[in-house]
Amino acid sequence: MNETQRILQLRKELHEHNHRYYIDNAPTISDQAFDALMDELMKLEARHPELADPNSPSVRVGSDLSHEFNQVVHARPMLSLGNTYSRADVEAFYQRVAEGLGGAPFEICCELKYDGLSISLRYEHRRLSLAVTRGDGAIGDDVTENVKTIRTIPLELPADCGCPDDFEIRGEVLMPWASFERLNAEREAREEQLFANPRNAASGTLKSKTSAVVAQRRLDAYLYYVYADELAHMPHFDRLHAARQWGFQTSEHIRLARSVDEIFEYIDYWDQHRRELPVATDGIVLKVNDPAQQQQLGFTAKSPRWAIAYKFKAERERTLLREVTFQVGRTGAVTPVANMDPVLLAGTVVRRASLHNADIIRSLDLHLGDYVYVEKAGEIIPQIVGVDTEARSTNPALGAPVAFATHCPECGAALVRYPGEAAHYCPASSTCPPQLKGRIEHFISRDAMNIDSLGPETVDEYFERGLIHDAADLYQLRVEDLCGPDRSRLRSAQRVLDGLEDSKSVPFERVLYALGIRFVGKVVAKTLARHFRSMEGLRSATPEALLEVEGVGEAIATSVYGFLRDPANILLIERLAEAGLQMEVQQKELVSRKLEGQSIVVSGTFLFHSRDEYKQLIESHGGKNVGSISKKTAFILMGQDMGPSKREKAAKLGIPLVSEEEFLNKLGNG
Repeated sequence: MNETQRILQLRKELHEHNHRYYIDNAPTISDQAFDALMDELMKLEARHPELADPNSPSVRVGSDLSHEFNQVVHARPMLSLGNTYSRADVEAFYQRVAEGLGGAPFEICCELKYDGLSISLRYEHRRLSLAVTRGDGAIGDDVTENVKTIRTIPLELPADCGCPDDFEIRGEVLMPWASFERLNAEREAREEQLFANPRNAASGTLKSKTSAVVAQRRLDAYLYYVYADELAHMPHFDRLHAARQWGFQTSEHIRLARSVDEIFEYIDYWDQHRRELPVATDGIVLKVNDPAQQQQLGFTAKSPRWAIAYKFKAERERTLLREVTFQVGRTGAVTPVANMDPVLLAGTVVRRASLHNADIIRSLDLHLGDYVYVEKAGEIIPQIVGVDTEARSTNPALGAPVAFATHCPECGAALVRYPGEAAHYCPASSTCPPQLKGRIEHFISRDAMNIDSLGPETVDEYFERGLIHDAADLYQLRVEDLCGPDRSRLRSAQRVLDGLEDSKSVPFERVLYALGIRFVGKVVAKTLARHFRSMEGLRSATPEALLEVEGVGEAIATSVYGFLRDPANILLIERLAEAGLQMEVQQKELVSRKLEGQSIVVSGTFLFHSRDEYKQLIESHGGKNVGSISKKTAFILMGQDMGPSKREKAAKLGIPLVSEEEFLNKLGNG
């Protein structure tokens, strides 16, 4: 079997394994075996860019390609449903349907209302061709590349599945609770604003400019309506069953109701059991099952008359605010926390809630001893949503207005608030204990240096014993420091030292992320590492050079530039380099040296490969990617929509413009 045949075989196998794992919930191979097949495919595809396929299973990992979204007109308007929180409105809807159908018998399809982002998927010849957000209902954003990273959305349907040749299927893109909790934990560690609920997180993720970010966040999708000429007379319930047979994830909890009582039984059941689901739901959708009856009932200007959404009421409880305390994170951000009398909310006891910043406290006009209303945003994050001001006149516990701290509760330094920032910060980054320990904990975390033999408790112990004050101190630890006077912890001490030794092979991009530079997450660290190639190159970069890097804005450039000029940080980096950590991108084995010594600018959008793939091709043939045009630029790899300013500068400097086809022919990949 040659490599071309192997690529085709791997794609077929991986599509089948994705279906078994994500749709059938019945995997037939281990995760490790699946990853090995995917790794083999990606290596083969890198060697054969001429065999690029936009629906290859490898697109699931996403791309660092930055793109804006084109607007697409919906073939059929994506109307919103009428919402109600009232059981009486549900009864009235049922009665309107009965009257509109002239007393004819009908069925109502009862479905869970998933709390996500509406999406329309177009399939042509069994392949995903277009994914568009709801937008304003008439026009939405083309998010096809991002949607391809969602593993429950098939890229290609089996040849024998029986689906129509051309159809549209609509549904919701969601962030599962597990992904949401992991994402917020990561954001909290970086002291970024938490997402209030999974819907906001899913929406922000799907509209990300890089599909690599979407892939990392593990979105999910449930489909709930199929449009196809061949299915015009098939009942809605049967269409969804057929869609599941084709390979789509549809809800397993759809039921047909033939009376109002059966509808309320469904509503009551899921009002109690919806918290057991892996994704967020906020209500029930009721649809007339028969498409002919749907057509008979018709539409209003904004919504169909044959469907309605019943929304569950958010749980809200009143409790007493006892105290507001202040926490310091690793970047120095100071967060106020409300400490309340315990209250049962959405199945758990809540005692604390973040108040986020001084502006939130001020907007609530919060007093110590106030009776406050608490909800769980997205049923997971407790938040104070209001104050019972009427209770103040009879409340003997009422105290003074809550004042934001003026000094760090840990080290006593006067807090600062930077222009344009909502948070207050402790500026004593080199002496404030929570900041020092927090930065070490970030350094050893899985996505950074991945020293899994260490944990927050161990870091705290070593810090309190005076063994470590920063990340570089970790590499000075000795067995006798850790094993105890009776050497009873010799084995665990050796594991720590082995983990530290292993971390010296962690690639430069993760070392850069591990430093904890403000605003530099995993994706930005990877981008900076690829662009500047080494710590030395990054440290010598001017603010203007940083801004030329794709995805780097003013805030990131300012943060990186300032961090790398702080004497304490310079010393830390030098000590880490002396310890043997990777401070440059390791040169990969070259495919050829056809571009050796040439600095190449990639600009525009391309047909055969993404910009990121072209950058990898340039490097694999010995070339260097640069972000700006200069006299040293060998040529510009020119795609569609190349900016006029770059054209003008290229003409002025006499820099050649090379088309996509010419470039591939140059490499022998035409």
